[in-house]
Amino acid sequence: MLSDLINLFKSKKIFRRNKKDIKIKALAVLLYHLALSYRACSKIIGELEPVSYESIRNWYTSSKDLFDVEKKERRAIAVDETKIKLENEQIFLWIAIDIDDKKILSVYLSKSRSGLDTILFLKRALKHCTNKPRIIADKGPWYPWAIKRLGLEYDHQKFGERNAIEQWFSPFKHRIKRFWKRFPYKSSMHSIEIWCLAYVSIYNLWHSCFQYK
Repeated sequence: MLSDLINLFKSKKIFRRNKKDIKIKALAVLLYHLALSYRACSKIIGELEPVSYESIRNWYTSSKDLFDVEKKERRAIAVDETKIKLENEQIFLWIAIDIDDKKILSVYLSKSRSGLDTILFLKRALKHCTNKPRIIADKGPWYPWAIKRLGLEYDHQKFGERNAIEQWFSPFKHRIKRFWKRFPYKSSMHSIEIWCLAYVSIYNLWHSCFQYK
């Protein structure tokens, strides 16, 4: 996993400056992704060479540029959304996952849950599909109209194949418990989306490395 991340950082030229060894950056990103705080990562990496927690934050959020999902035919996609907090405001994170390869296809943030939000969210996922896959969702009233509007097949499930999205949200929610599900002071919708894209990018890479092992 570490070597794969290093190679991707190099091939995609994620970092403009390379004052720090790219191996150090990749290790810091993985440690933070696995639930350590920026400060804790800084202390651990500091045993190798000094690094600020702000640098680690920048390295991690830069990982958003690793998000690169193949466009192909997909049989079914599970979708769901969860509440998170921005300061004292409640917002919604929407996620779409391919049922078969378990890759995250779409990340979307909104201040509401509506048919329009659902359409905008699903259109992001469909950019990675060459066909019109079956959409698996819960009973949220914002789903049926939007899915029909896009000419997609709607499958309402509480369990079954929809477990794929529930299994993804479980570690994600555990990860953001370090924030008490509230993103840090001076966060914005944009900065939270960047953080979530970075998290998803590392997740997709992690899954690609280990799904067949």
